[in-house]
Amino acid sequence: MAAEGCIWRWGWGRRCLGRPGLPGPGPGPTTPLLLLLLLGPVAADITDGNSEHLKREHSLIKPYQGVGSSSMPLWDFQGSTILTSQYVRLTPDERSKEGSIWNHQPCFLKDWEMHVHFKVHGSGKKNLHGDGIALWYTRDRLVPGPVFGSKDNFHGLAIFLDTYPNDETTERVFPYISVMVNNGSLSYDHSKDGRWTELAGCTADFRNRDHDTFLAVRYSRGRLTVMTDLEDKNEWKNCIDITGVRLPTGYYFGASAGTGDLSDNHDIISMKLFQLMVEHTPEEENIDWTKIEPSVNFLKSPKDNVDDPTGNFRGGPLTGWRVFLLLLCALLGIIVCAVVGAVVFQKRQDRNKRFY
Repeated sequence: MAAEGCIWRWGWGRRCLGRPGLPGPGPGPTTPLLLLLLLGPVAADITDGNSEHLKREHSLIKPYQGVGSSSMPLWDFQGSTILTSQYVRLTPDERSKEGSIWNHQPCFLKDWEMHVHFKVHGSGKKNLHGDGIALWYTRDRLVPGPVFGSKDNFHGLAIFLDTYPNDETTERVFPYISVMVNNGSLSYDHSKDGRWTELAGCTADFRNRDHDTFLAVRYSRGRLTVMTDLEDKNEWKNCIDITGVRLPTGYYFGASAGTGDLSDNHDIISMKLFQLMVEHTPEEENIDWTKIEPSVNFLKSPKDNVDDPTGNFRGGPLTGWRVFLLLLCALLGIIVCAVVGAVVFQKRQDRNKRFY
């Protein structure tokens, strides 16, 4: 695999060791300082993707063990999933298939980063393909369902790599990546491509690429970041950045995919989990992180989302100061209208008096 000799540095891109043809963007003299200024305390001890911080018990790496069997060490798979020497195929390019792969071990890291090497490809052209891949960090595992081959009303985090626009009125450009956090109370609406429960998203052209495609998911101190490397430039491109995300420890990592009337090959080549070395306050350390309910301290309700042509969201809720400004503007508007009306009325009165 082209990227197996690579390491990843946040903000620097993917650097391939011993491969001068793929050097990646190197840092200049001021890069560390700029990173510290931009990322603050989170960037102090961030992983660079080396083996020291790789958590093998939560990682899927070649060479796979158990090729040709129905199970493998540390990972379980079900449905249409097949294990080959080169990839884990969640679904073949056939209709009405569902498959998933799930880590055996619950993850108790508070701060982590997952790098996913994946490939979505098939014979369908234009919009004649679907449906996509979902990456999971959830309480339950190995439960099939209607959400890209896994269960609805889940507890935890989902990242959807959606290739087909079910909502014909959408202005989004597909393929499209979106994020959803759920405490079990929300249902994913396929007919609207998850629009009402989406927290953020971006357009990402990852289908039928003739080079490697990667996605990175980073969670640290309530900040969730999703980045992509899809252009074969060894550079990460920002896709999603959300603060105020609360995820418990003790959940499971997994990936699933589904096809319907349209289909694609959905392949996972590797999933590598890295521990982020981040200091927490004594108060944070005393929290029972396994009891945290998945949530987002988000001022915007997902139903307030408004699409723009780029696939990003604009607009937001009427928070306190926005309500105040809105009321103030409305009051000023009323006063101005009243003054203008009074002046116009007075002028008409004066004009009428001249005719008497």
